[in-house]
Amino acid sequence: MAYVLQVDFKMNGPFGDEMANQFSNLAKSINEEDGFMWKIWTERPETNEAGGIYIFETKETAENYLDMHSKRLASFGITDVNAKVFAINSKLTDITNGPVK
Repeated sequence: MAYVLQVDFKMNGPFGDEMANQFSNLAKSINEEDGFMWKIWTERPETNEAGGIYIFETKETAENYLDMHSKRLASFGITDVNAKVFAINSKLTDITNGPVK
């Protein structure tokens, strides 16, 4: 069963194209994380918020990534991180055309 990791936090930028340029190596490295399937990057410049919606193969790999990512964010001075791991209800997700089973 796949799991969703939802993360958001306050960040003073960059956003948009500048964020894409500065974080492209980070994005590539996330592809190498154990159990990682995909991520949607989120941003809300008007409230200085960023984060993402991740899908991992297992709850354990989602939680392990969250632990590592929280430490990485703390090294950037970001310590107020909102994060939750959710199981995916695959039967309902399938009805609504979700990309994971």
